[in-house]
Amino acid sequence: MTERFPARMHDVTDETRAIVDLVLEYSRQRLLAVDTPLDKPLPPAELRRLTGRTITDDGIGARKAVGVFEHILAPSCISTDDPRYLSFIPSAPSKAAAAFDVVVSASALYGGSWLEGAGAVHAENEVLRWLSDEFGLPASAGGAFVQGGTLGNLSALVAARETAREVARERGDAQPDRWRVVCSVEAHSSIASAARVMDVEVVAVPVGDDGVLRGDAVRAALDEHGRSVFAVVATAGSTNFGIVDDLASVAAVTQEAGVWLHVDGAYGLAAVLSPRSRHRFAGVEHADSVIVDPHKWLFAPFDACALIYREPRLGRQAHTQHAEYLDHLTETEDWSPSDYAVHLTRRPRGLPLWFSLATYGTDVYRDAITRSIELAERIADEIDRRPGFALVRRPQLGVVVFEREGWERADYGRWSSDLLERQHAFVTPSSHAGRTNARFAILNPRTTFEDLTGILDTMS
Repeated sequence: MTERFPARMHDVTDETRAIVDLVLEYSRQRLLAVDTPLDKPLPPAELRRLTGRTITDDGIGARKAVGVFEHILAPSCISTDDPRYLSFIPSAPSKAAAAFDVVVSASALYGGSWLEGAGAVHAENEVLRWLSDEFGLPASAGGAFVQGGTLGNLSALVAARETAREVARERGDAQPDRWRVVCSVEAHSSIASAARVMDVEVVAVPVGDDGVLRGDAVRAALDEHGRSVFAVVATAGSTNFGIVDDLASVAAVTQEAGVWLHVDGAYGLAAVLSPRSRHRFAGVEHADSVIVDPHKWLFAPFDACALIYREPRLGRQAHTQHAEYLDHLTETEDWSPSDYAVHLTRRPRGLPLWFSLATYGTDVYRDAITRSIELAERIADEIDRRPGFALVRRPQLGVVVFEREGWERADYGRWSSDLLERQHAFVTPSSHAGRTNARFAILNPRTTFEDLTGILDTMS
């Protein structure tokens, strides 16, 4: 029977060395693999049959557990870093970032407070400073890395509402019957999710055929709802189309009205790094808060969202948790990331991005993003040329949405399933205005024009 002394899990023993060697060797092989399959999910019953029972009183041992993962569990997960993964918003972490994620876990780092993780927080803050400079935010701007765009949007909106409440108290105004947030009808679903959590109302503003939210539409919403609006959310690269709102005109209206402007750039704001698309983001420098997800177009591993406040003290006032055991941390002026979002315990999830930026430099990021935008434009031209195909909208960034004429939802579904079954590509159907369509989310620098035309060929 296996020994059961408690320290077995933590002491450095021959067993521990063997476990570490197994895990690191698997990680090394995966990171350096050049022919990783796309893979696909298996039904629950099939996974239960293949894996058997893995959680037992005595354990199955590291070698068997790694074998189950390598041969059964991992192949039942689609490889999001595959160049033919073109659904949703892909992830394509740089090799340096993915490798350093192993270091972050191995180092037992805590990233919630300066006291416990000053070195990690310093490195993360250097990344946030670089991003703030790219966005044109003032030198005082700062924030924290959080789990993802949903948590980033929620945290920013909580800070916005708390700020509006304080302003109302200072003015002597009555609190509104219901707080409201204004956004485009094409805003990300996380805005509605945050509103449900916060018990506030979403005012969804209509947009034109181009999908762009503009200042005049925001002004009309503010005129209608007055001081009950605590924030306006503009999108810098919508998930479905990659559309960038008219940030400059929206910012002009929010500044005039004294309303918090939050820019949801989870997918697209990274494209400010590219000279080819930087002009689209004019006005972001006036935002009160912004988010961008490094696990998308900044080539970091899941999961990381950079949340940045124009005035970080407002984020801290909204989010610092107070408790007797935390007073030693919260009564100082130290920069503790836990004070700036809806979280307390956190890993320093910004470190893999820091390491990758420090390793490769920023210019290669600009080039990689530019390449995706150029590839999107090139494949859009190809779709325009092909009989039986039609673009739904001209791409602004790296998302290309198109229709196969004569196809219904079931046709797209069968086509998508067949692509994955044959391990050709992962392209799920999408929809707009009640019509089903196909969509390429181009992000991985390894995706080629031939990959995309090969997928189009399967629709003939």
